Amino acid sequence: MDQVLELLVLGVLAIAAAAVASRRVGVASPLLLLGLGAVVGLLPFVPTVAVQPEWILAGVLPPLLYSAAVSMPAMEFRRELRAISGMSVVLVVASALVLGWFFTLVVPGLSFAWGVALGAIMSPTDAVATSIVKRIGVSPRVVAILEGEGLLNDATALVLLRAATVAAATSWSVGGVVRDFVVAAVLAGAVGYVVGRANLWVRARTPEAAVATAVSLTVPFAASVPAERLEASGLVAAVVAGLVTGRGAPRVLSPQARLSDAEVWHTVELLLEGAVFLVMGLELYGLLVDLDEADHRLLPTVLVAFAALAIVLVVRAAYVVPLLLAVHRRAARGAAVRPRVDALRELTEDPDRFAAALTDRPPPRGRLLRWAVEKRRRRLRLEPEHVEQFGTRLRRRLADIDHLVDDPLGPREGAVVVWAGMRGAVTLAAAQTLPSDTPERSLLVFLAFCVAAGSLVLQGATLGLLVRWVRPAGVDTEALARERAQLVEVLRATAERVRRDASEEGVPLLVAVIEAQRDVLLDLAREGTFATASLRAAMAVLDADQIRLELRGKPVEDA
Repeated sequence: MDQVLELLVLGVLAIAAAAVASRRVGVASPLLLLGLGAVVGLLPFVPTVAVQPEWILAGVLPPLLYSAAVSMPAMEFRRELRAISGMSVVLVVASALVLGWFFTLVVPGLSFAWGVALGAIMSPTDAVATSIVKRIGVSPRVVAILEGEGLLNDATALVLLRAATVAAATSWSVGGVVRDFVVAAVLAGAVGYVVGRANLWVRARTPEAAVATAVSLTVPFAASVPAERLEASGLVAAVVAGLVTGRGAPRVLSPQARLSDAEVWHTVELLLEGAVFLVMGLELYGLLVDLDEADHRLLPTVLVAFAALAIVLVVRAAYVVPLLLAVHRRAARGAAVRPRVDALRELTEDPDRFAAALTDRPPPRGRLLRWAVEKRRRRLRLEPEHVEQFGTRLRRRLADIDHLVDDPLGPREGAVVVWAGMRGAVTLAAAQTLPSDTPERSLLVFLAFCVAAGSLVLQGATLGLLVRWVRPAGVDTEALARERAQLVEVLRATAERVRRDASEEGVPLLVAVIEAQRDVLLDLAREGTFATASLRAAMAVLDADQIRLELRGKPVEDA
C-alpha cells in the first residue's frame, strides 16, 4: 500500500512538473510525459508496468471525453457537424479497411478480419492528443472539427473492432455491423441525454457549489456504465451527457457552481491526461519483452508500424481533400441564398408585413426557405412570439452563412487537419482488449503502441513547424476585440434598461442587472452572431461580478 501511494505521489508531481516545463521548453506536456515514462520504464530496477485496458476505457476516457464535451462550443459543434460526422464514421471505416488489407500482406498468417480489427484500433484520433492543437493558435474552426472528431470517432472504432473480432471466429455481414453501430449510437445518445438532463435538474436544486461539483464527478460514469450494460457505447453516452450539460449549465447553474466545476474539471483533465501518457511510456518495456518472447525482430516491426502510420495519413489526406471541396460548395450556396434569407429576416421585424408576405408572395426558390415558409404557413398562427422565433432562426442562419464565408477552410487549414489527427490513449487501450487467443497478439499490440507513440512524437513535435510553414488562418484577435467592444455596448444598454424599469436599489438591483445581461448573452449565443470566445469572456466577467456581490454584498462598477 505504501508503495502504491508513493507511486501516485511521484506520478502527480511528474505531471505537474511536465505542465510547468512544457511552457518553458516549448514542448507539449503529453510528449514530455511519454518520453519520461519510456525512460523510467527502461530502468533495470523499475518493474514491468501493465495496466488493464478497462481502467482506461471505463475509468479514464469517460471523464476526459465528458469534460471536453462540456467545454465544447455548442454553436461550433453544430456548424461543423457534417464534417465531424463524416470524419468520425466514414474516415474511420475507410482507414480500418485499408489498414486491414495492408496488415494481411505484411503479417504472415493474419486474416483480413484480424487486420481490420487492428486497423480499427489505429483509426480513431484521440481527443486528449488534440489538446496539443489548442496551444498553437490555429483557427477555432479547425480546433472545433478536430475536437468533435476526437469525441465521436471512438464509438465507430470500438464497434468496428468488436465486429471484426467476432468475424474472425464466426461470420459477419455489412448489414450486421451497420445495425450494431446504429443501435449502439442511438442507445448511447439516449442514455447520455437522459443523464445530462438529470444532472442539470439535480444540480440546479443543490445550493452548495461544492456538493454540486461532487455530483458532476459522477456524471460521466452514470452515463457510460448503463450504456455499456445495454451494449452501447459508454464513451458516446459520456460525450452526449457532457454536451447536454455544457449547453444547459449557464441557464440553470449558479455562477459559483460553474466556476467550481471549471476549476475541478481542469485539474481532473490535467491529472488524467498526464497519467495516460505517462503510463503509455512506462508500458514500453513490457511490450518489448512480449515482442522478444514471440521472436519478432524490433526493426522490421517498427518499420511496419511507421508504414501503417503513413497509410493512415494518406487515407486521411485523401478524405480531407473532397471534404474541403464540399465545404467550399456549401459556403458558395450559402452566399447565394443569403440575400433572400436577409430579406425574409427583415420582414420578421414587422409581424404584419411578415404575415402579408407569407400570404401574398409565392414561396421562395431556395429549398430551405421554401420548407421553412411552408411549415410556418401550416403550423403557426403568426402570433408575434412565433414570428420572433422564426426571426431568431433566420438570424442564426445568416450567422452560419457569414461564418462559412468569412472563415473558409482552404488547403492550408486542410494540411493542419490532416497532420493534427494524432493517435493516442484510445489506440493503445483498444489494442489491449484483443482476446488472448488473437494470432500474433503481442505483435499487434506493439504495432498499435508504435503507431500511437510515433504519431504523438512525430506529428505532435512538428505540428508547430507545420503551422509556421503553411501559415493557416489563426485567431483573429482584432475581430475578437471589436466583438467584445460591441458586447460591452449591448450589456451597457441592457443595464440601463433594467435600471430604468427597476423599483428598488442596491445589491438586488445589481444582481438583476447581471442576470438580465446573462440572458442577453445566452440569446446571442443561440443566434450565433458573436464568437463563442467573446461570449464566454463576457460571461466570465458577469459571473465574477455576481460572485463578488453575493459574497461581499457590495456594489460593483457598471458592466
